[in-house]
Amino acid sequence: MSSVSKPRVTVPRRKSSSAPSSAAVGALDCATKGKPRPSDRLNPKTIDPFADHQKAPSAFAAIYSKGGIPCRLLHGSVKHKLQWERLPESIPFDPLLITLAEGLRETKHPYTFVSKEGFKELLLVDRAEQKAIPLLPKLVPALKTALIHTDAEVFERGLNALVQLSAVVGPSLNDHLKQLLTSLSKRLMDKKFKDQVTCALQKLEQHGGKETLGIIKSKIPIYCSIYS
Repeated sequence: MSSVSKPRVTVPRRKSSSAPSSAAVGALDCATKGKPRPSDRLNPKTIDPFADHQKAPSAFAAIYSKGGIPCRLLHGSVKHKLQWERLPESIPFDPLLITLAEGLRETKHPYTFVSKEGFKELLLVDRAEQKAIPLLPKLVPALKTALIHTDAEVFERGLNALVQLSAVVGPSLNDHLKQLLTSLSKRLMDKKFKDQVTCALQKLEQHGGKETLGIIKSKIPIYCSIYS
């Protein structure tokens, strides 16, 4: 009896797919999700008015959205700028300058730019000194809030605004200076802010006159006068 050979069945091999597996895609996402992109610097965090999960807007954001701040942000290809609805010289400092000072604590665009630039430009108008001095009791607490903020950029905006204000009001700031020096003393111990704070203190001394040195040293004994 002859044996009958069984036909050989060939099972075709599966072609390996070049597409990455879902696990690999997930790993790639995790590896890249935390890395900052170059575009992040050009496109700062912006408020999303259509997000359902948005918290209640801050006082500054609410005022801005209702048109309470008479300027708007113009986006430029190189840099942004403010467009005032009327001449800044014709705008009362009370309450606008106070509102802009309070806006320095914002962390979202466009509020960060509007508050910073608006505060600076308003202090450049004619007779800014006479307009700003009566508002110091309200301006200083607003600046203090920015100076004690945990966000580094908020602190830097507050520091720059303080120097700008001191250049305008001069020695009139001395009566309020001690309220701000404690936070500056703490930042002075941080290497990241040491140079900025030292420069700001020197500007305060320069703008405030001889009396300012004693005020600064009462809170920051290690400070060295620019005139020594």
